[in-house]
Amino acid sequence: MDGPNDVPAGLIRGVQDSSLSVKVAIGVFLSIALYNATELMFLILLRFRRYHGLYFWSITISTFVGVIPFAIGSLLHFFAAGPLVLSLVLTVIGFYAMVPVQSLVLYSRLHLVFYHERILRAILYGIVTTAILFLIPTTVTMFGSAFVRSHSWNKSYQIAEKLQLTGFSVQELLISSLYIFQTIKLLRINPMQGRRRKNIMYELLALNLVVMLMDVSLLVMEYLNIYYMQVSFKALVYSVKLKMEFAVLGKLVSLADPSQHQDLDSGFSDYTT
Repeated sequence: MDGPNDVPAGLIRGVQDSSLSVKVAIGVFLSIALYNATELMFLILLRFRRYHGLYFWSITISTFVGVIPFAIGSLLHFFAAGPLVLSLVLTVIGFYAMVPVQSLVLYSRLHLVFYHERILRAILYGIVTTAILFLIPTTVTMFGSAFVRSHSWNKSYQIAEKLQLTGFSVQELLISSLYIFQTIKLLRINPMQGRRRKNIMYELLALNLVVMLMDVSLLVMEYLNIYYMQVSFKALVYSVKLKMEFAVLGKLVSLADPSQHQDLDSGFSDYTT
C-alpha cells in the first residue's frame, strides 16, 4: 500500500511487479467490461428506431466513447503494452465519457418520473459543474504524477483522485435516490395491476441498490489505495451499470405518463420493447 508521498501503485509500471492472481483479476475485469460494452452497443442500435435524444446519446457515448477506450487504455497501461502517454490519454478520454456522462444517463431518465423543469435544470447544471470541478484538476495532477513524479505532484494526484471519485459517487447517489422516490410515488398512483406494480418497484429498487453498492465498493478500493484494482474494477462497474440501466428502460417507458415527457426530446419514444 502506498503512502501519500508515493506514486500510486500501478500508475508508472502497471502491474509488472504484481502477483499472477492480481494480473488475472485485472485482465478479467477489463475483458468483461469490453464484452459488456460491445454487446450493449449492438442492443442500443437494435432497440432504438431513431438515433436521437439525450438518453440515446448519453448511453451511447458512455458505452462506446467511455467504457471501451477506458478499458483498452487500462489494458495497455497496466500490462505495459504501449507508451505510457498513449495509454493514459485513452484512459482519460474514456473516463471523461464514461463517468460524468453516466450521470447524464441517470438524469435523462428522470424525465420519465419527475416533471419539475426547474429542478431538472438545476440537476443538469450541477452535473456540468461537478464535471468541470473534478475532471480538470485530476487530469492535470495525474499527468504530473506520472511524468514529473515529485512529492507535491504525487500527493496532489492522490487527493484529487479521492475527491473526484467521492464527488461523482455522491452525485450518482443523489440522482438515484430522487429517482427511487419519484418512481415509488408514480407506482402508487399509476392504475395498473397490483402484482406488476410490485414487481417493477422491487426491480427498480434492486437495480439502484446494486448501483449504490458498486459505488461504495469503488470508494473502498480508492481509500485503501488499491489503485490498479480500483481503476480496472471501475470499468467493469460502469459497464454493468449501463447494461442494467438499459435492461430496465422498457419497464420505465411502459410505466411513465407519456403526456409528461413527450416534448422533452429524450428519445424514449423511439425505444422498441
